[in-house]
Amino acid sequence: MDNGASSYRRYLDGDESAFDEIVKELFDSLVFFIDRYVKDHHTAEDIAIDAFADLIVHKGRYNFKVSLKTYLFMIGRSRALNFIKRRNLIRMEPLSEAESIAQWQSMEERILSDVRKRTIHDALGQLPEDMRAAVHMKYFEGLSYEQIARVMKKSKKQVDNLLYRAKKALRTILGEEGESLL
Repeated sequence: MDNGASSYRRYLDGDESAFDEIVKELFDSLVFFIDRYVKDHHTAEDIAIDAFADLIVHKGRYNFKVSLKTYLFMIGRSRALNFIKRRNLIRMEPLSEAESIAQWQSMEERILSDVRKRTIHDALGQLPEDMRAAVHMKYFEGLSYEQIARVMKKSKKQVDNLLYRAKKALRTILGEEGESLL
């Protein structure tokens, strides 16, 4: 699929089920991307829903010059940054979900399945925000350098430099342990 553009065209032509296809294909990756900014999964889901609502309310804004995925990531990034600005003005306390998670998985299973993810996530957390976002979009979402440049409002060369420096920094951070993880 072309990252949702053909489904969105069908939606604009009146096929309501096409929008469901778009949401099914892109929602999780958009939430994961936004979560890297806001660091709260429920807030990331709310922002992602708002981004999809923007497609419904403002049908003429998306011009098909970039992929629909890139367009949604641009909206998501913008709304996440706006949320962060507002959050800094209003203090919010995060809710702990440790008890509900423990009900679904045993602690032992959770630790075994998340060791690799946690190590990589911790290493990514040590990178500057621009590098972290570029790495996420390139390696977790599969966006091209041009798409990343559009989302981050940078040149393609700046994205290339960010990714090069990020890989170099991750090798240093992960050290010998990182060789077995990658």
